Amino acid sequence: MTLAESAFDLLIVGGGINGAGIARDAAGRGLSVLLVEQDDLAAHTSSASTKLIHGGLRYLEHCEFGLVRKSLAERERLIDAAPHIMWPMRFVMPHDAHLRPAWMIRAGLFLYDHLARRRRLQGSRAVDLRAHAAGAALDPHFRRGFEYSDGWVDDARLVLLNALDARERSATILTRTRCESIRREAGAWRAVLAGADGRREVAARALVNAAGPWAAEFVHDRSPLRTRHGVRLVKGSHVVVRRLFDHDYAYIFQAPDRRIVFALPYERDFTLIGTTDVEYGAAPSAPHIDSDEVDYLCTMANRYFRLSITPADVVWTYSGLRPLLEDESADPSSVTRDYVLELDEDGAPALSIFGGKLTTFRVLAEEAVDRLAPRLGSARGPWTAGVPFPGGDLPEADFGRFQAAAGDRWPWLPTNLRLRLARAYGSRMERIVGAAAGIADLGQEVVPGLHAAEIDYLVHQEWACTAEDILWRRSKLGLHLGPDAAEVLEAWLAARRAGG
Repeated sequence: MTLAESAFDLLIVGGGINGAGIARDAAGRGLSVLLVEQDDLAAHTSSASTKLIHGGLRYLEHCEFGLVRKSLAERERLIDAAPHIMWPMRFVMPHDAHLRPAWMIRAGLFLYDHLARRRRLQGSRAVDLRAHAAGAALDPHFRRGFEYSDGWVDDARLVLLNALDARERSATILTRTRCESIRREAGAWRAVLAGADGRREVAARALVNAAGPWAAEFVHDRSPLRTRHGVRLVKGSHVVVRRLFDHDYAYIFQAPDRRIVFALPYERDFTLIGTTDVEYGAAPSAPHIDSDEVDYLCTMANRYFRLSITPADVVWTYSGLRPLLEDESADPSSVTRDYVLELDEDGAPALSIFGGKLTTFRVLAEEAVDRLAPRLGSARGPWTAGVPFPGGDLPEADFGRFQAAAGDRWPWLPTNLRLRLARAYGSRMERIVGAAAGIADLGQEVVPGLHAAEIDYLVHQEWACTAEDILWRRSKLGLHLGPDAAEVLEAWLAARRAGG
């Protein structure tokens, strides 16, 4: 049976974190799933986050206790399920008494510690920055601060792991395939899809609109749906500079406008600073940082760090659109990060997703499939809590032990390459390195640190098609390589395709 002749239980439009998470959950409940993404997986919002699995400390100021509790409960669950791409991180907040009094911060951190159960993440504490490892990088007039825990995540790879798991549970994942239009017909959905191999029509019993920044456009321009909720696009931008501090702590800075900015250790040699919150009204496909945002982030860093930076020190930037649930907030920073699932049952069911955040994608997916599964004849209940993601099945979720074992097994792998492969693929680095007895067995080193064996894996197993897919989403090698690396890799990929 060809794809065009198939009838799926569920068609998901959108290959970001919510779409991929729903595909994984639904496929694991025995539903036949088709996910279509017009670009690469995680090409937009889901690879443009601040890379945090966090409860949202600042959401407490807006009294979003339910969202914070839900997010806090997910932190450790997710870290345990993918310890290669997620891990605990300690954050230091220098105290600026002009912005928030110490009692308010202590009260917020007390709630943050106790709204959900913690097993492995340490609680908060007050610190003397004159004696703390993180204090040396700060302007010396910051003497007091607070320390608390959250988590780090490789956001783009988290999307990939959900899609991989969905496919291994029999879902069909089509990238670079646009859902051009969809209609109800004879109790089902009929969708017209357009990809590199032309146009085709597929049928599905139910639909999920997980198009993120395109969710409203999809509803109004490509479907017969009518929804009560809307999406408010807020641009968040980040800058990356050379490393500003020599330790593993992250910083959370308070801004005079009451926003907060993070400064995070990034890719070994860099510091990631973000984010901004700017209302966005242009086309969703191409958000870019503007000079005011660069200046704002540099100014915020200079307010706290000893070492000053200028826009000339920025080596990379990225911007993403948060498709937040439309509300009446005048300030983009105060728009809720919670989500609403809107179910349309005027015929074949359709579920549209409005809002959401990276940390709560799994519970969002679980709730979405809970709503749809009974209508599709599936009696299987939720299953994803505590189930490892591909590559995350490390003994006792202990990445350090796994990394040491990888060193014993492949001692010839250069240290940085071994760490990168272990972090990216976890236990599945076996599928790349396998029985190789030396570096030559990994094939041609196409660009520094990237061998043919890994590229072939990414192309055949992880939907990678372009140099950008590989250098900026499947990895962050683009940060470490020269400006000609993408051109060299693109030429190699083209030659590989031409040679079959």
